[in-house]
Amino acid sequence: MHFSIQREVLLKPLQQVIGVVERRQTLPVLSNLLVVATSGKVAFTGTDLEVEMSASVDASDADAGEVTIPARKLFDICRALPDGSKIQFKLNNERVTVSSGRSRFTLATLAATEFPVIENIEVVEKITLPKSTLKELMDRTAFAMANQDVRYYLNGMLLDLRDKTLRCVATDGHRLALAETGLEEGMTAQRQIIIPRKGVVELQGMFEAGEGDVELQFGRNHLRVRHNDVVFTSKLIDGRFPDYEAVIPIGADKEVHLAREALRSALQRAAILSNEKYRGVKLDVSQNKLRIVAHNPEQEEAVEELEARTGVNELSVGFNVNYLLDALNALQGEDVLLCLRDANSSCLLRTPGSEQSRHVIMPLRL
Repeated sequence: MHFSIQREVLLKPLQQVIGVVERRQTLPVLSNLLVVATSGKVAFTGTDLEVEMSASVDASDADAGEVTIPARKLFDICRALPDGSKIQFKLNNERVTVSSGRSRFTLATLAATEFPVIENIEVVEKITLPKSTLKELMDRTAFAMANQDVRYYLNGMLLDLRDKTLRCVATDGHRLALAETGLEEGMTAQRQIIIPRKGVVELQGMFEAGEGDVELQFGRNHLRVRHNDVVFTSKLIDGRFPDYEAVIPIGADKEVHLAREALRSALQRAAILSNEKYRGVKLDVSQNKLRIVAHNPEQEEAVEELEARTGVNELSVGFNVNYLLDALNALQGEDVLLCLRDANSSCLLRTPGSEQSRHVIMPLRL
């Protein structure tokens, strides 16, 4: 096996697949990238047995062959070489020689047959949508995923397909984020899958700026996403996601209409003097006014007052200020609508006139 590629051309696929390779592995081959050269093309694949990422590039002089190469070392070598370098790869017995100009590196390899590749995923459904749409849905919801929760099904993101709608939903039990978009084609059946947290993070990094479509292939136990020369495959979390629609507050008719950026700035300032452990702030709503109050154990206090369009009078409710800020950062538009019911009920945040992105935050007793 041998091939040669320009440094800049090679770095792009390496950057795309290196994220799935864990630094500490139980199996030595998982620290390697699978390199498969065919006539005119070279594919690089990394996996941690849960998530797999594969990216390919053109190489006109590629000679067929396959091997696995230490991922981090290969990436670091390519990154350290000068701009514009032409990098040549050659396999000799159980060593790969990587050379460029006067530099030469000899790397140990492992057999490609040892590399665990996810091949057939039994596709039961396919949808195609703009990559910018999918990225936006994930960016608006991913922050609400749980991290190492014992309720393992919360450590990921729900993709809910029904009729002609795709919803991304994430919750950690204290807050919930939901974003949805319409699809051109309908589903043969309603389908719900949970992508693990690492898979979500890798998918978000996979979509750079620009136009183009992505194809989502739903298997019985896997999700596969294809975009140009990149193929992402992830195992799914086997569990039942909570009934998230039951969490969205019904009858939250006390609406507070605010300028989103003004509210975000006021919360950031109030957060400075909030309790470091609980991060609580109290929202006092009165006629056309919102008052934000934060205290801490040192008896310090922060008070912010904002103009608000609301008919609500005398309602006080506490929230984790970080959860409020995360939701405001994920929303778009100049204004935001806070929908409240009483001091013991969740708050629904959304953009006025739009149901496409909704955020629910549980109250905090202060």
